[in-house]
Amino acid sequence: MRMRTRNVLAALTCALGVALSPVGGAHAEDYLQCVPFARTFSGIQIFGDAYTWWQQASGKYNKGFVPKTGAVLVFKQTGIMNKGHVAVVSQVLTDRVIQVTHANWSVISGTRGKVEKDVTVIDVSQQGDWSSVKVWYDPVRDLGNTVYPTYGFIYSSTQNAARYAAQNAVMNIAQTAFSQVAAAVPTPGSGPAQMLNQAAETTDQIAALIASLTGGEETPTDKR
Repeated sequence: MRMRTRNVLAALTCALGVALSPVGGAHAEDYLQCVPFARTFSGIQIFGDAYTWWQQASGKYNKGFVPKTGAVLVFKQTGIMNKGHVAVVSQVLTDRVIQVTHANWSVISGTRGKVEKDVTVIDVSQQGDWSSVKVWYDPVRDLGNTVYPTYGFIYSSTQNAARYAAQNAVMNIAQTAFSQVAAAVPTPGSGPAQMLNQAAETTDQIAALIASLTGGEETPTDKR
């Protein structure tokens, strides 16, 4: 079990390394669309263009108009956003203010396809039902002027919510984890065995955190 957990951790850490890579060093393989990112990050297994998720979720997942952590907010088709958009709720701040983690939204260093973590989304609908929102836009370092219509939220299952919590925790500690692994590089005179032992201890600590967040169960990975 420890080996499988560490293999999952290694794969997830590798993926995070791509997602959190410096925006100035973008390559074609670093480009992430919102749909595959939301599917992997939330665990909600829906495919196809973002705007189709709302209808596809019927009968498969619960849907509603109240934000919950781990839920996916589905945007309607508008203007140049002709395929809609999906974003995963990372925090609920108030009944009308949330933060989301999503991909391929802002233009960063002249390109799209990057992951943005914990960006602000505000409900500006008259009914307070999240049918119209404004979204943080990185180039202006503020909420954009555009109001986007949305369908609502698709809620993750209990199992997927635990999976999301584990992945979000890894996102939060990724920088620290990489620093710890870097610190395991031996000083002059240290042998390779010592380096491997130190790196293994660091990996075990991160794996233990994931296990504690998921009740000791290993989380599945999306192999697509």
